[in-house]
Amino acid sequence: MTRKNKFGFGPLDAPATPQTRERSVGPMGAAVRDAAESLQEATEAKVEQRRQNAADAKAYRAAQDEGRVLSNVPLADVSTTDLPRDRLDLDAVASATEMEELKASIKERGQKEPVELYRDAAGQLQLKKGWRRYTALSQLFAETGDAAFASIVARIEDEGTGRLAQYIDMVEENVVREDLTFAEMAQVAILAAQDDAIDEIDPDAMVARLYASLHKMKRSYIRNFVFLLTALGDDLKWPKAVARNLGADVARALKSGEEAAVLRGKLRATGSAEEQNAVLAGFLAKGSARSASTPKDRKEKREFHVGDMKVTARKGECRIVAEDDFAGIPKAQLEKAVEAFQKALREGNPRVTSL
Repeated sequence: MTRKNKFGFGPLDAPATPQTRERSVGPMGAAVRDAAESLQEATEAKVEQRRQNAADAKAYRAAQDEGRVLSNVPLADVSTTDLPRDRLDLDAVASATEMEELKASIKERGQKEPVELYRDAAGQLQLKKGWRRYTALSQLFAETGDAAFASIVARIEDEGTGRLAQYIDMVEENVVREDLTFAEMAQVAILAAQDDAIDEIDPDAMVARLYASLHKMKRSYIRNFVFLLTALGDDLKWPKAVARNLGADVARALKSGEEAAVLRGKLRATGSAEEQNAVLAGFLAKGSARSASTPKDRKEKREFHVGDMKVTARKGECRIVAEDDFAGIPKAQLEKAVEAFQKALREGNPRVTSL
C-alpha cells in the first residue's frame, strides 16, 4: 500500500546520483578575470620596481657621498686658489711640450681621467688633483672656443675629508708616477706645515705624514731638500734642477756648519740652472778642501745603536733614528726626555754647553 499524503500523491523517489549544475565562464567573466590577473601582476611589478628604485637611489647617494660619482662641471665653476700646488714653476709646466701632447690627446680622444674637486669653506669648488688636465682643457677652450672643452669631468669629494688628506691626495698620483722632484715634494711639506688648518708645524715631521707610503730613504732625501729650501730660500732660483745627490750633499754640508750666507750671495748672482748647480758643486768642493786641510784630533762622525735606535753624532748634531712616531709623542714628554739627555751629556762631559 502506497502511503499518500493529504494531497493524494506519494513522495518522489530521489535520483540515484545527484546532479550538479554545470557553470561555465562566459565571455564577460573571462574578461574580468583576465583583467584582475593582469592588474595583480602589474601591481606586483610596480612594487618591485619601486623597491629597486629605492635601492638604486640609496646606492647612488652612497656613491655620491664617497666621491665615486662623476660630474660634468663647467671650468668657470672651478678655482685653483685654495690648495698650494705640488709643482714648482707652474708657468713652465703649462707651456712645456708635455702639455701640448696632453692637449692633443684630449682634443682627439676626450678627457679620459677625471680630476678631483672639493668645496672650500665658502662652498667654492676647488681643484685637488688633476692640475695638468684642468690647464690643458682651459687652454683648449681659450684657443678654440669649442664648448666641448668648456667643462671638465670631475669627482667631487665628501665635505668630511680633512685638510691633511687633501694634501696627501694631491701629491699621491704624481708620487706614484714618480713625476715630482725631491724639491717639489719638499716644498709641499713646507707649505703644508705653514697651513693654519693643519696641526703639524714642523716640515720634517710633515714629510713622514705626507709621504708615509714612500721608502724611508726617499723620505730622508725629501727632508734634506726641506732643509736646503729653508736654508737658501728664494736665492735657490731653480730648485727642480738640483739633482738628488747634489741637493742632499749641500744640505748636509750646511747642517755641519758651513756658512749659508756666502752661498746665498753667490746663488743670487746666477742666471741659469747650470750656473746655480755649478755654484753648489763649487761650494761642496771648497768645503771638502777645507775639511781635508783641517787637522782632525777626533772623529767627525760616530754611529752606533742603542736598542732599536740608531744614533749618529757629529759636531753640533746628534741624530736619533727609530721606528717610533716622535711626532705623536706629547710635547711635554719629548721635552722631558731631551732635558734628561742634555743633563746626562753635560754631567759626563763639561765641554758640552748646548745641544
